[in-house]
Amino acid sequence: MSVPAPPPYGSGSLAEVLPTAAACMRVPGYWDLLSVGKEFRSVVVLLVDGLGWNALQRHGEIAPALAGGRSISAAVPTTTPVGLGSLGTGQPPNVHGIVGASFQVPGHRALLSPLSWPESMSPEFVQPTRTVLEDVAGRGYSVASISARLYEGSGLSRAALRGGQYLGADSFGEKLGELGALLHRDTPFLAYVYWADLDRTGHGHGVDSDHWRGELAQVNHLVERILALLPADVALFITADHGMVDCELADRIYVEDNAHLRDSVLRVGGEPRCRFLYTVKASADEVAHRWREELDKNAWVLTRAEWIAAGLSGPPQSPHGASDVSAVNARLGDVMVLARGNTSLASREVDSVVSSLRGQHGSVTDDELLVPFVVLTGQNT
Repeated sequence: MSVPAPPPYGSGSLAEVLPTAAACMRVPGYWDLLSVGKEFRSVVVLLVDGLGWNALQRHGEIAPALAGGRSISAAVPTTTPVGLGSLGTGQPPNVHGIVGASFQVPGHRALLSPLSWPESMSPEFVQPTRTVLEDVAGRGYSVASISARLYEGSGLSRAALRGGQYLGADSFGEKLGELGALLHRDTPFLAYVYWADLDRTGHGHGVDSDHWRGELAQVNHLVERILALLPADVALFITADHGMVDCELADRIYVEDNAHLRDSVLRVGGEPRCRFLYTVKASADEVAHRWREELDKNAWVLTRAEWIAAGLSGPPQSPHGASDVSAVNARLGDVMVLARGNTSLASREVDSVVSSLRGQHGSVTDDELLVPFVVLTGQNT
């Protein structure tokens, strides 16, 4: 059985972006893990949700302001909660514990869906690791997150990106205005800016649609406007949480339509490109074997032990200690299923709306896994 290669956690992944930004600002205790090789007074980190490296290369003429840079790896599964967890903490998923789009936290009955975090579950309990923003702010530096008002105080924001000041900004102009206000303070700062529209458009219309290309042009305009605001000693780091693939109706396999797939499966979590299967006790090997036979070349199917050994959520032995990693690994499905090609493992019962979307992500194809890392400097002299 083939097993996908893990991301290069620690040397070339999304988890190294904020630590590298802090290092470039000479914050003690951080290292330039992505080899930027320069120092800056301040750094703005712009995360464009859903901007895959391959898609950016295909449509580079639309976004000349984002030219250059290189690809790094998203975290696995390639989904927003996992990606923001790794970005915010500077750690792989098996340390920060946000391991999927929906997953089981031992001791709690319902699956946790981080994008709609329940009030009954503490974000700080699920993700207790100190974030980079917390740490940098705690060292006396100015730190800010510029994102939609809707996300202020949300469970995912508290879990992955707590620390510093939250500046609610919904529109294009508001984001630029809040960033401009930071610059007027004339003190060094680390700022995180989140842009959601490209991902939303890709989900609804597909990655290579006219709609998506129109949104990419808007991202290019945003980058141009940010660079015009920034002085030459302030850097803009551009990255993303994941890429995306188009899954047409013919690519969908509905798990409820195959009795063999649901046999001995108690719960289905994750999302259409990465399913978490929670099984009847001691039946994981049997379920994995059955899914491999049924799906054949449409998916990689791994038991939890195989997933852990492959290092897909992070190195099997974390520097934080094996006991921490073991507790987080218990949140993974007993069986983990990664879609191949353009396959969508859809479900009418679990996530019918998400399963109906054209653009999908979560698996480990290059279109989903590779994201940009672009470093630009301000143009305002």
